Amino acid sequence: MSDAIPAALKKPKRRSVRRLVRQMLKVLLFLFLIPLVTHAAWWVATNTAWNWRDANWAPTGILKPAAADPEPAVYLLAGRTGGWKGIFAHHTWIVTKAAGAPRYTRYDVVGWGRPVRTDHLPPDSHWYSNSPSVVASVRGPEAAEAIAAIERAVAAYPFSNAGSYKAWPGPNSNTFIGYLAREVPALAPGLLPTAIGKDFTEAPVYVGLTPSRTGVQFLVRGLIGFTVGWVEGVEFLFMGAVAGIDIRRPALKLPGWGRIGVP
Repeated sequence: MSDAIPAALKKPKRRSVRRLVRQMLKVLLFLFLIPLVTHAAWWVATNTAWNWRDANWAPTGILKPAAADPEPAVYLLAGRTGGWKGIFAHHTWIVTKAAGAPRYTRYDVVGWGRPVRTDHLPPDSHWYSNSPSVVASVRGPEAAEAIAAIERAVAAYPFSNAGSYKAWPGPNSNTFIGYLAREVPALAPGLLPTAIGKDFTEAPVYVGLTPSRTGVQFLVRGLIGFTVGWVEGVEFLFMGAVAGIDIRRPALKLPGWGRIGVP
C-alpha cells in the first residue's frame, strides 16, 4: 500500500506537466507560427525583388534636401528587406545632418565585406525596391548631441570586422541600430518588432535596461527572452522573432507582419 501512494501522486504531476507543455505549444503556435506562415504566403504572392540585381535602390525623396533644412537632424529609417528575408525582417539605418550641412550622412551595416558602411546608398533610397519609412527622428539641439553620440558609437561598434555579420540571430544590420539606440535612447521608439537582430547581445545572457531605459530586458543571444518597457512595450522573443503589444501607442506586434495599430 505504501508503494501505491507515491505512484498515484506521480500521475497527476505528469499530467500537469504535459498539460502545461501543450498550453505553451499552443501559445507559440498562435503568437509566432500562424503570423509567420500567413505573412510568408502574402510575401511570396506580392514580392517583386528576390535578388539585389533586380531591385530598385534609387532615392525615394521622403527626406527633403539637406540644404533646405538648417536644423541638425537624425532620422532612423526602415525598409522591408528582399528575398526570403523579407518574410521576417526590415533593414534599418541611420541618417544624420549637422546644423547647416549641405548633405546627409548615412550609416548602416551590410552583409558583405566590412559590414559598417557610410553613404554606400542615398540617404532615403529604396531597399530591395521597398520604400522606407522614417520610424524615429530627433531634431534641434537634441539632434546635435545625438549626432556626436552616434559618431562615437559607430566608431566603437564591436562587430565591425569583415566576416562578423550574421543574418540570424545577429550581429546584423539591426543589431547595429539596437547598439546605437542604447547610446541614443531617443532612437528606441523606432526599433520595429521586425528589426530581427535588434536584441542580439554579445554576452550569452543579458539582464538590464531596455534601449530607451524605461524598462527591463532578459535576453539570451537574441534568441529567446522578454522586454517590458514604457517605450518598447511588452515583447516576447522566440528564435529571434518578436510578438507583443505596444502600450504607449496601442498596437499589436506580430512576427512577419510587424506593428499593427496606432502609427
